[in-house]
Amino acid sequence: MTAHMRSRTVATGGTALDEFTERLFGHLPRADQRRWARVYLQGLLTTPGKKTVRRLAASVTTSPTASQSLQQFINASPWEWDPARAELLRWIEERHPVHAWTIGQVCFPKRGEHSVGVHRRFDPVAGRIVNCQFGFCLFLSLDGMSLPVDWRLVLPESWSADPNLRRRARISPDVAHQSPESLVLGLIDSTAARTSSARAPVVADLSRLGSAAALIGMLGRRGHDFLVSVPPSLTVSAAGPPHSGEPARSTAHVTTAGDLARRGNTSHPYAAPLAGPTARPQPLRIQSALVRVPGGQQTYRLFGEGGPRTGARAGGAVWLTNMSRHRMDDLLRLVRQSGRAAATLGVLADDFGLLDFEGRSFPGWHHHMTLMSAAYAYKGLPSLRERWDRWAG
Repeated sequence: MTAHMRSRTVATGGTALDEFTERLFGHLPRADQRRWARVYLQGLLTTPGKKTVRRLAASVTTSPTASQSLQQFINASPWEWDPARAELLRWIEERHPVHAWTIGQVCFPKRGEHSVGVHRRFDPVAGRIVNCQFGFCLFLSLDGMSLPVDWRLVLPESWSADPNLRRRARISPDVAHQSPESLVLGLIDSTAARTSSARAPVVADLSRLGSAAALIGMLGRRGHDFLVSVPPSLTVSAAGPPHSGEPARSTAHVTTAGDLARRGNTSHPYAAPLAGPTARPQPLRIQSALVRVPGGQQTYRLFGEGGPRTGARAGGAVWLTNMSRHRMDDLLRLVRQSGRAAATLGVLADDFGLLDFEGRSFPGWHHHMTLMSAAYAYKGLPSLRERWDRWAG
């Protein structure tokens, strides 16, 4: 295999990629596992188009058995992915300040019924019911870039309870069905345990999660600052007069998050776009209000996406935060982190094989996501670091 490897030029920088691979995957017990991790990374970085195992192997080596060995490494080799993800997080933190932990949601369209966790669900992006896997990702949001560092796959109850499906997909006994809220909380808890830096604010879209209020409460009890998009139908009560000049007895007023975001009691002029750094600036006026959610006494600030000289637009995102004393400009910068994470998912799908994993096993899915995340950080962070160093200097 070594002779064949030498026949292909390493376009990504041999020594640097070797050091990066050793840093993240040095915990793998066998030298051949570490070697195949390096091959997979190089393949993700250099293979154009669809990132199948066969294409990845062919782009790095001329060995006729490489694709079989690479398939074995990804789908069947019993290596732990958590240590690599923890090291990736630390590698990023050493090179750039982290401004937010941003949660993304991913739908993986699938044909057939054999891929681990596959089920039918409504995809709001496609606007229809699709056959898919569904997962969550935690991004470290930096200046102008979001890097994925951890993943969770939704395992429906039909998969969790079926011993044949579990055996076929190699789902370990300690993995069970969890609600989306529990999976999101698990991502945040895992990152909090791994980080060597101060906790960053959590930015998440919870607008399609049924237990958003419960998850908000758990984040607060864990001591996290957060900014989350909630369902417009979420019941809230105003924690202050809903309109200036009204008496204090209005504090018991109960309404929905969407309604209160449109007519809040505090106005915030703003002259920059809420979505996307390339959007044309327009005058905005954000309406916000202090609220409480059912079953809690904590006060939050609620606001919605706005339009020219208006409050929140109908159908726009409604945001809730426990960072009530922060300036609206700072909160809106965090809102944009959510948009950047969503855009990153598109780049991962187009250029790094996010949707191209062909295996069916639970470990294989996590192996692929780990290596794909590492490849994206390896390629993208150096140029961002250069820009940051120039700015900071």
